[in-house]
Amino acid sequence: MLAQMSRVARAIQDPRRARRRACRGAVSALLAVALSFSQLSAAGGAHAAVREGMTLGCETLPSLMRTYLQHHIEFRDLSTELRERVAESYLRRLDSSRALLLAGEAESIHKSLVELLPDIERGRCDKLHKLQRLVVARYELMQDFVRATVTDEAYEIDREAVLIIDPKERGFPADEAARKDLWRKLIHFQMANYVAGGTELGEAKTKLVRRYELMRKRALEFDEADVYAQFLGSFANSLDPHSDYFSADRYEDFGIHMSLQLEGIGAVLSSRDGYTLVEEIVPGGAADLDGRLKPKDRILAVGQTEGDLVDVVDMDLRDVVRLIRGKKGSTVWIAVLRQGATSERFTAALVRDKINLEQGAAKLEYQEIQRGDQAFKVAVIELPTFYGDKDPTHRQASTDMKRLLEQVQREGADGLVLDLSRNGGGLLDYAVEISGFFLTEGGIVAVGNSRQHARVYRDPDDGILYDGPLVVLTSRVTASAGEILAGAIKDYRRGVVVGDDHTFGKGSVQTVIPLRPGLGALKLTTDLFYRPGGASTQRAGVQTDIQLPSLTASDELGEINQPYSLEARRIAPFVPKMGSEDGPDLGYRPLSPDVFEYLRERSASRIADSERFAEIEELRVKAADNEVVRIADLLEPESSDEADAQGDGDEDDDANTPQLEEALRILVDLVSHKRVALH
Repeated sequence: MLAQMSRVARAIQDPRRARRRACRGAVSALLAVALSFSQLSAAGGAHAAVREGMTLGCETLPSLMRTYLQHHIEFRDLSTELRERVAESYLRRLDSSRALLLAGEAESIHKSLVELLPDIERGRCDKLHKLQRLVVARYELMQDFVRATVTDEAYEIDREAVLIIDPKERGFPADEAARKDLWRKLIHFQMANYVAGGTELGEAKTKLVRRYELMRKRALEFDEADVYAQFLGSFANSLDPHSDYFSADRYEDFGIHMSLQLEGIGAVLSSRDGYTLVEEIVPGGAADLDGRLKPKDRILAVGQTEGDLVDVVDMDLRDVVRLIRGKKGSTVWIAVLRQGATSERFTAALVRDKINLEQGAAKLEYQEIQRGDQAFKVAVIELPTFYGDKDPTHRQASTDMKRLLEQVQREGADGLVLDLSRNGGGLLDYAVEISGFFLTEGGIVAVGNSRQHARVYRDPDDGILYDGPLVVLTSRVTASAGEILAGAIKDYRRGVVVGDDHTFGKGSVQTVIPLRPGLGALKLTTDLFYRPGGASTQRAGVQTDIQLPSLTASDELGEINQPYSLEARRIAPFVPKMGSEDGPDLGYRPLSPDVFEYLRERSASRIADSERFAEIEELRVKAADNEVVRIADLLEPESSDEADAQGDGDEDDDANTPQLEEALRILVDLVSHKRVALH
């Protein structure tokens, strides 16, 4: 789903759908999506720790490390565990593709990095520069190997070659022979991408050699400040996936992202293991309207013209974002690798634009479901995000939802499906307010850390807008503020939550501490969200009452799969006693365990007999087992089997996905059960 900043009282989901949702040992870059962020007071904090006019240097690292530890939700000192994490994180940044270092070298460097931390605390950083010189030397070696390989007149792409795409799965090469074998496979992989994109073999050779020359050049140009920024970012990433360091230029980019003035493709991106990953598709953005990009896609190349794509594997995420970003109305070409049952490569041409709120706003439609001789009129409201701003004249998610729910109630719908399956988050205030539309009163979410009492945000009004049967459709893409709404519905037993096994699990709140001009900013995790039942949404997300087969039900989409993700925590429940004589009047009758069991049995029976769900499960299992890229697959035309299985490939664009179709059937079961109970 998906690291996005928030005020404690106005928090938003972080990327890494999935969404939001990074992710994840990496920085999430947000393209054309509005965010807000908070700042800790400079007094006695980072500003006091760094003197006026100082640039980022070795001598500033210890004070900035202490600032992280002073404010972070979990770590308070440089423990043995944290030292190991910092070493792992920095090694990952030195060689994210695990193609430069041998296994023995990586082990030795890891050990030296653990021992290096006391030196850095004393302001000694010469060993960091020594490691950077080693990386430069390895890029030179790789560049020479690539040039010698592709300039050989006998070179041909090996269509039978197989590459393990995930560096963590393949590990560091055991010896020199294994490293050269890996380099050959990487060359075939990269050449196949060029050729599949329409580049002639001879030109592809020239481009590949040039690519490795640029990689070596970038490594050579890495100056002292870059080395220190890389270390500080590694230190922050070791605390949790969403803590980070913004250098001065990255902090400037961050400010642009916050302003909603950025014109791009409307996707949340992250960098992991040398690849740029699509974490989330922003509703109403160019990628959403185009429909081809999906969460988990890897971006291989970006170009301003169809015939001139730049390879972005191993490129800094900031540079990838700058290639994608551009003027409204201009076109960007993006080469994509999708790992499913097979490996699929395709190129999408997207027209850059700002987010279209009309496309990303809440939508209501009615559907008629026939069950025997009975017809049921059911409403479906899709809420893709909690959008809006402080200006009351602008469109607000809460205002739109109030109007739509009043319409559903007024027009006498038999029941409602609230579709949050694409909701990656948004503004916390609106999540709290909209949750209150389904309750008369009560706490919606709490925000706090381990050292202070959690603050509970309560339903702001004492009315209820919709009191009828309710089903909430979620997925692994549902994150942050979307999880708050789903969690409140579940804990109050107000409705039935259906979808993937659980939501994304991004339950943390980040704070930004600006430093002196030229130094950038620190970003760190300070709090967690807690559901009314007392459980945090961190890692576990919101578990569904009824699970539906889905291609997004993968740990690749979820906080639990991110490096160093924080453990879930609990506080005392603040949900009232439902159904008791001394409990509050919630304005509805809480669902009983018997009702949930009845609905599960009926849904399980339908799913077992469904060919569409059987196909989805088969593709999901194949995708989970497919850890390799076959070069031949990259040179074949793209397949649409997975899109069809999800319902996106249907000829009728308005057709329900299998998941929404089953959610509607569950709703009809709920309505029918209530009618029988009343009689």
